[in-house]
Amino acid sequence: ALNKKKPKKIFIDMYTDWCGWCKKMDASTFVNPVIVDYMNENFYAVKFNAERKDTVTFNGKNYVNANPSGGRSSHQLAQELLAGRMSYPSFVFLDENLGKVTTVPGFRKAPEFEAILNYIATNAYKTKQWDEFNASFSRTAVE
Repeated sequence: ALNKKKPKKIFIDMYTDWCGWCKKMDASTFVNPVIVDYMNENFYAVKFNAERKDTVTFNGKNYVNANPSGGRSSHQLAQELLAGRMSYPSFVFLDENLGKVTTVPGFRKAPEFEAILNYIATNAYKTKQWDEFNASFSRTAVE
């Protein structure tokens, strides 16, 4: 609903309750003031439990967890957004029209994550290769 009023890219943090690296991202990278400010300014941030049990409607389609009472059963929306690569944490970036830009898997420290956020938010991914962008990016976040 917010995106319809003021379009922004969407950041989805795909996590699970049992994921230790997800908890480390929450305790370190996601509380870094540089990351928090940049994320709030440039993205709508969503935390999505990839094993949630409820029905989620996204882009006019309903998604469920096919085995909600089973252990480590992934939600259909997580499966679709991660293209079946169920590793956690993973970060899904959507453009302002809800089109998937990319998925970035794995724990990232704040300086590296700052560069990733900038690469997506500034649309540099449309014109530059990641290695070129990353090599020239000036980081302000510290660990």
